[in-house]
Amino acid sequence: MKNLFFLFLILSSSFTFSQKNVSKKENNIIKKDTLKVLKPLNIADIDEKPSIELYKIYILDRDTTFLDTTLSIQKEYKYNLLRKDIFGLIAFANEGHTYNTLDYSLVKKSIHPSMGFSAKHFNYLEIEDIKYYNVPTPLSDLYFKTVMEQGQSVDAFLTVNTKPNLNFSIAYKGLRSNGKYINNISSSGNFRFTTSYFTKDRRYILNAHFTGQDISNQENGGIKDINLFEESENPYNERERIDVYFRNATSLLKGNRFLIDHSFKLNKNNPNSLIFTHQFNHEYKFFNYTQLTADKRFGDFYSGSINNKTRYSHLYNKLGVGFTTKKYGDVSFFVEDNTYNYFYKSIVFDNIGNTLVPNAINERITSIGGNYTYYANKLKANLLISNAITDQSVSNIEATLNYKLNKDYQFVFKYQKLNSLPNLNYTLYQSNYVDYNWANNFKNEKKNQFQFSALTKWINLEAQYSILDDYLYFDNITNNIDTLTVKPFQNNKTINYASIKVSKEIKFWKLALDNTFLYQNVENSDKTLNVPQFVTRNSLYFSEHIFKKAMFIQTGIIFNYFTEYYANDYNPLLGEFYVQNERKIGGFPMFDFFINAKVRQTRIFLKAEHFNSAWTGYNFYSAPNYPYRDFIVRFGLVWNFFK
Repeated sequence: MKNLFFLFLILSSSFTFSQKNVSKKENNIIKKDTLKVLKPLNIADIDEKPSIELYKIYILDRDTTFLDTTLSIQKEYKYNLLRKDIFGLIAFANEGHTYNTLDYSLVKKSIHPSMGFSAKHFNYLEIEDIKYYNVPTPLSDLYFKTVMEQGQSVDAFLTVNTKPNLNFSIAYKGLRSNGKYINNISSSGNFRFTTSYFTKDRRYILNAHFTGQDISNQENGGIKDINLFEESENPYNERERIDVYFRNATSLLKGNRFLIDHSFKLNKNNPNSLIFTHQFNHEYKFFNYTQLTADKRFGDFYSGSINNKTRYSHLYNKLGVGFTTKKYGDVSFFVEDNTYNYFYKSIVFDNIGNTLVPNAINERITSIGGNYTYYANKLKANLLISNAITDQSVSNIEATLNYKLNKDYQFVFKYQKLNSLPNLNYTLYQSNYVDYNWANNFKNEKKNQFQFSALTKWINLEAQYSILDDYLYFDNITNNIDTLTVKPFQNNKTINYASIKVSKEIKFWKLALDNTFLYQNVENSDKTLNVPQFVTRNSLYFSEHIFKKAMFIQTGIIFNYFTEYYANDYNPLLGEFYVQNERKIGGFPMFDFFINAKVRQTRIFLKAEHFNSAWTGYNFYSAPNYPYRDFIVRFGLVWNFFK
């Protein structure tokens, strides 16, 4: 009901706005302007048809883009539940379940410990995912896409500037998909509300948001007999006929977050001035795994039904003072205070009454740090240093150098040295399953990482080299896919990871070939970090205006492929992926055929996904006993309304 309500809200408000053709260049991609500072928006100075550059979209670090209503191959890549390019991820069979990670460089680590349960967080909007707006007229965005069997995926959004310096936005993303396998329903809701404000002299700037999110999945544990799937003979070509491990298990991740980020400049006229900053963040969330009947696949159990609920509360404050100069750059110093409570409502005892597993982790991490940014004609350099002054030995050093020769050539070098605490579910976990109870004292994870990227008119290149020490991972100690006793471990050896990703679009006449290639190499004697050596995506498509240029279309074929490797398997009880070295997946081609069209501000998408599945063999998996998607035809649209 919630998604229908917000769909009605957006449609009813949006249809009051007249439509306008904003861009005549249909396949022009709007570039990011990472150094751009938002200026006050004076409605009185805007004509009847505001420029597209006035519809600004930015995140907390002021990385700014403009509203883009064009149709391009990049829009095709981002037309999915996450609303972003998912190259390097492979989705599970049902929309909204989870993704297996093919590209290790997508795995991000913070100085502070997270709750964990990372497999359930792909569709969970983090702070860096929240966008803020500054628009001359009300703007709305409606996303719709069909799903697997019954249901729909909808993302409805509305933003308005009530004053030139005051903006509000409200949005809701809802998903309901039955899936094609037994006990595989996905249901999620992501509500977000944002506001941004600045004084006319820009001495005071404020951004704030609230998010309320719930991600629910029926968990079937994968199919029992992969031979029935790979043969796919009648009746097992109807996927609901294939038996699965669990028929009554469900996971739920739910969380609320409130954030406020604001700053005050002491001198409104002098460019050399002190700036005071403050960020406040409070978040509460929990992960709940329920199973009406306990299953021997996870081993012995204390009770006949399972109800594992892990709670997490987080309170964060960051106070800073900075000094901006016109000639020498900006320097700031800050204090971070991070308090978290990760807890259960029980304690696990042994047979003689000693505590085996406590019920909570309560810690407070206070860090101090500094940040220096230097601007030159074509250069931007940044240095960030942070170190804990409490008992936890966590630290972070980041150095970034960005050189923009001209619009065709840009180079970025980044180095990071990170010393971070383990995610909390590595340290503490409780369950009604006997083997899934632990309290550990792992070392901090350490990472030294070098990154280089070059964006040129000839080719785009990204390279990364990481040195990982005390790497944490989950592993199945039974080495048997049918019996899962998954526990956390720490690798005391050094892991070296290197990757090179190149991309290039070649255009000829009305045809284009867009290519992305990823090569990865891991030196890892214990095989605790496994990645495919080669991942590729290649798109051949045709673009043309039709109906006297009233419609713009793009149609073509997308090819995805990754080499065979020992992919991580998925454990629904923990909401985590774990290492396995028993079965390889990969080596299967995935072809998609698409026809996309644009009429004014409406972009229409039609795709035949994995249309080769029936004639290239049923050996396609997202994880060892979780099949990838069969052939399916899906369609939908993205519709913008603005005056």
